[in-house]
Amino acid sequence: MQNSGSFFYSLALSLLLILCPGVCEESKADQKPNVLFIAADDLRCDLACYGDPFVKTPHLDQLAKRGVLFKQAYCQQALCNPSRASLMTGRRPDSLKIWDLPTHFREVDPTIVTLPQLFKQQGYFTQNIGKIFHNWRQKIQGDPASWSVPAVLHYATHGSDKPVLNDNRELPMDFAKMSRNECRDVPDSAYFDGRIADLAVQAIREVKRKQEPFFLAVGFWKPHLPFNPPKKYWDLYQDSKITVADNPKPPINAPAIALHNGQELLRSMKRDLTKAEIIELRTGYLAGISYLDAQIGKVIAELDRQGLRDNTIIVFWSDHGFHLGEHGLWCKTSNFENDAHVPLMISVPNTNQAGKTSNALVELLDMYPTLVELCHLPKPEYLEGKSLVPILNDSTQTVKRAAFTQHPRPAYYKGAPNHMGVSVRTPRYRYTEWRNFKTGKVEARELYDHEIDPEENTNIADNPSDKAAFQKAVQLLEEQFPRKTTQKR
Repeated sequence: MQNSGSFFYSLALSLLLILCPGVCEESKADQKPNVLFIAADDLRCDLACYGDPFVKTPHLDQLAKRGVLFKQAYCQQALCNPSRASLMTGRRPDSLKIWDLPTHFREVDPTIVTLPQLFKQQGYFTQNIGKIFHNWRQKIQGDPASWSVPAVLHYATHGSDKPVLNDNRELPMDFAKMSRNECRDVPDSAYFDGRIADLAVQAIREVKRKQEPFFLAVGFWKPHLPFNPPKKYWDLYQDSKITVADNPKPPINAPAIALHNGQELLRSMKRDLTKAEIIELRTGYLAGISYLDAQIGKVIAELDRQGLRDNTIIVFWSDHGFHLGEHGLWCKTSNFENDAHVPLMISVPNTNQAGKTSNALVELLDMYPTLVELCHLPKPEYLEGKSLVPILNDSTQTVKRAAFTQHPRPAYYKGAPNHMGVSVRTPRYRYTEWRNFKTGKVEARELYDHEIDPEENTNIADNPSDKAAFQKAVQLLEEQFPRKTTQKR
């Protein structure tokens, strides 16, 4: 027989729900939104939803339909550590004085509160699976202060991402011809990203049971070199018309300092790549994107299965872009558009902007204040980005006049660089100054008109197409990077 106390409790609760239906709605509205924070490594805007004619990315295309896609998002520096340190702390590379791979932001400012650390302080369960902060080369592994539980699969070299089979059987043959490529018929979990997706699926099941708000950061290692996705992703491009870049030569009138030697890929070659090798590399890169896309699909599908989608903000971003032979460049470390331009998507529950695209100039730096506002958290005073919430509410809005990127020369330096290239992207132009690091003197300039030259094939700094618009770009660059203050360490 039912206990009389529990009977009357149930009766009272039922009457409350009948008489006050808003109680449940109010309780649901008071829930803190979760955040699924998904990162890619070295991914430029080669996605179908960005208009790429060859790549196959059905899951990211679907995410774009459920959120806002930012067509003009830019990193602060086209190198892993400075870019990620900037995004995760909300400060520009010049404020952090970090433009290299080895320097950890905690060495610069131990007291800084990172984006996930702020969520943790505000009662969120925070977890890191995969590469979110920079990996390797640093004394501090990731950032333990940011997470409620230790991070996993976050600290290794990309070269150590070698196939591992759980059943200990012999590895299938490698169909790739180049040393930086690999094409084996193995399951997704043979490589880091497949295992990261599996762990993220498990983590979503666990946070569902916890019934507390979460900030889950899932950092994938692809499509970064080596280009080694499982064979089934290479097979997607078997009949594709992938070819060499349309603009394999440096831009006309470009200063030599704007270029680099692509040592990340080419240091072991000691010769020019053949057309067949270029096509294999470009194919491997796209296959890696499709492999990445499939892993993201698994994670988001689990979020849906667990009924968490309606209260979870999903953010997808890449730390910087990449060159695949354009301008004769490979990999990153430049200020050209291919390196600075990044994919960015934000899906907010119950939005009326789902499927919209934004042409507003935005920066990865803006991610911190955006999530702080979306989740109603206290905003740290030192944040240098701007919230993108106005754009998420109306994709036709803008929040800033320009986006800024920079990179030192040498690209990989010890001690201090010789030069710093500082670059501004306005709706029409990309303007770059190469300054002496000690004196601030401008020693070379670049100007590319994206209305008539979107591939940046001709430097028109000596003959701008619109002098008034050019002077505005110069002014914006000087405001952000004033020459009177040199970048000293």
